[in-house]
Amino acid sequence: MHLIIPTAYDPKLSVRQTQEAIRYIRETFQDEFGQQLNLSRVSAPMMVDRATGLNDNLNGIEAPVSFTMKDMPNKTMEIVHSLAKWKRNALGRFDFQPGEGLYTNMNAIRKDEDLDNFHSIYVDQWDWEKVITKEQRTLDTLQQTVKQIFKVIKHMEHEVWYKYPTAVHHLPDELHFVTTQELEDRWPDKTPMEREDLIAQELGCVFLMQIGGALKSGKRHDGRAPDYDDWSLNGDLIFWYEPLNCKLEISSMGIRVDEVAMAKQLKIAGAEDRLHLPFHQKIMNGELPYSIGGGIGQSRLCMLLLGKAHVGEVQASVWPQEMRAECAAHDIHIL
Repeated sequence: MHLIIPTAYDPKLSVRQTQEAIRYIRETFQDEFGQQLNLSRVSAPMMVDRATGLNDNLNGIEAPVSFTMKDMPNKTMEIVHSLAKWKRNALGRFDFQPGEGLYTNMNAIRKDEDLDNFHSIYVDQWDWEKVITKEQRTLDTLQQTVKQIFKVIKHMEHEVWYKYPTAVHHLPDELHFVTTQELEDRWPDKTPMEREDLIAQELGCVFLMQIGGALKSGKRHDGRAPDYDDWSLNGDLIFWYEPLNCKLEISSMGIRVDEVAMAKQLKIAGAEDRLHLPFHQKIMNGELPYSIGGGIGQSRLCMLLLGKAHVGEVQASVWPQEMRAECAAHDIHIL
């Protein structure tokens, strides 16, 4: 458990006002985001059958919450970590065409999460996925999509300012693109997370690209599952967050693996055994559309736009009592 306490924190809004602002941000953002990217809202599961291979393996070390059902005792169900694979499968099932896509309200439990100001075991995000052609699996497609998302977030800043002028946290006006290798070249003696803080503080808002593969040093910047993002065409959208004097990641996204990238990345990860799973078979056999997709944190977006000190101010989750007590002592009202 790690907690940052800002100096002389002022929440600006009461708990009830904060709840009203949360509803406004979530409802307004998802409508504008869907329109901007041409996405339709769909319903999505909170759990999947382990045998399908549809759950997100994250860094490969986090264990999902799992259970068996009375009527299906021989199958193990897992609470989703995210819907990264499920969404691409759904694009094929629902016959989405190039330029069309879907988004959904994703609720997950990540029981092995390290709790801090930004991380909770409860994850709520807009998971989205969009069909592209093979020719669109390019850096330009990735960057243009990130620019669209940044534009919607900036528009939301103005919308929130109009309704809650004393509470809105002002965001930078420009978006910058940087690779993880460029960060290692510039700060070889820093850790990856220290590099993210440094570049975010310098530039205000960055899309940090190419996460998952080994850098020149032989080390990875950060872990990524090998079977959904193409590690050469992915990244994280990061803002410098003055209230806590550190970076805040809002979105992780990327162009998804094709059959070549998935086979290569599974081999690097030592996870070639997954190739027999139904989802992976569909990718290798060309049965699912090429796509780009990601997740945008709902609570984190609310936190960013309202300048909150703790994600627990904008979502109801479970926290250690000592964290709750320390937050309460500094006017940080955990829901």
